[in-house]
Amino acid sequence: MARSDKYTQKKSPFWLIVLSLFFLCIASAASIYYYARSQIVIEAPKENLGEKIIITLPTGKNIYTFENLIIEENGKLLYKGERSTLDLTGGVVVYENWE
Repeated sequence: MARSDKYTQKKSPFWLIVLSLFFLCIASAASIYYYARSQIVIEAPKENLGEKIIITLPTGKNIYTFENLIIEENGKLLYKGERSTLDLTGGVVVYENWE
């Protein structure tokens, strides 16, 4: 050992340990985040829409819909969709499988 080595300060591993722990925490947080995100699955409930039907209107137009979306109120045939209600009075309902 030389005389100059005696008086020079040795580098402490403090900053190396701090940086290693910091990166380890970030890596573990990221891995837990992605693991938890893959475990949470939100599925919409399945709706029973009934049989497929075709309604032929007096004007000759056809409406393709499902049986449970058609209701009858006060002698009127109504289509109640998610956002709208249509009056289908006078239409002929045919139970037919359409594509």
